[in-house]
Amino acid sequence: MTSSASLSDSTKGVVTMLVATQLLTINDAVTKLLTEDHSIWQVLALRHLFSLCVILPYIHWIAGWDAMRVTNGKGIAVRALFFVGTSVFIVGSFALLPLAFVTAIAFSSPIVVAAFSHMFTGERVGPRRWMAVLAGFIGVLVIVRPGGAGFSYILLLPVIAALCAGARDVITRGLSKTESSISILFWSNIAVIVVAFAVAIARGWEPISLPTVAFLMLIGVLNASAHFLIIDAFRLGDASLVAPFRYSGLLWAIILGLLIWGDFPDAWTLVGSAILVASGIYIIERAPRAQS
Repeated sequence: MTSSASLSDSTKGVVTMLVATQLLTINDAVTKLLTEDHSIWQVLALRHLFSLCVILPYIHWIAGWDAMRVTNGKGIAVRALFFVGTSVFIVGSFALLPLAFVTAIAFSSPIVVAAFSHMFTGERVGPRRWMAVLAGFIGVLVIVRPGGAGFSYILLLPVIAALCAGARDVITRGLSKTESSISILFWSNIAVIVVAFAVAIARGWEPISLPTVAFLMLIGVLNASAHFLIIDAFRLGDASLVAPFRYSGLLWAIILGLLIWGDFPDAWTLVGSAILVASGIYIIERAPRAQS
């Protein structure tokens, strides 16, 4: 029987995940708005620079600088590389494609994790989960519709972002055994800042207005805060209960896309998203059970 204390923690975990997902989607919407007038490299560079406004105080006053000790430098570097890839391709996708479309494809990353985690963690993936993985990839194909009349290679950008995110998360599983979450997050942010600033400066840095700087600061804080809340949500509640609520981000993406840009997903995107969400939730629910 579930105790009132654990029920309370589970409820807090779910609410925390819902808030984190809402913040992330708002962050994505503001990021998309900013890319309409600014280089994605400048947006990335300043967004992640301002994320340090949340990360550094957390290290100093809560985690402590000892938490920054790196044991597996190679692993941190590889994870940072995939984090950079995820950031670049996802922001590039927002610049060119509807918010809900990109968000839906991004939800395929847990399917990538399920498909490849056994290669790195030894986690057993049973036939039912493989069927869910297959269903998830079918969901992606339904959304993207390669070979269809409206197909463009630009539609593959969020798919590449999801693949990078999946690889990032698989590597994170292994790193979490030796590295702190804040250390992993910090060094990955530093990698994005270095790469994005280098490219932005090489391409020619464009002047940015003070209101734009304020918005960049906002999304930097939102981005870092949302990731902290996601970590906290998993600490409070069981992963199989909390993780499915990340999919509420798709609802927020549809609402914001409709309100800001007048975009509403077509039937193919809605059907593919439903398949993706169903397969993703099944994978999450079965993940704690090695027998799946």
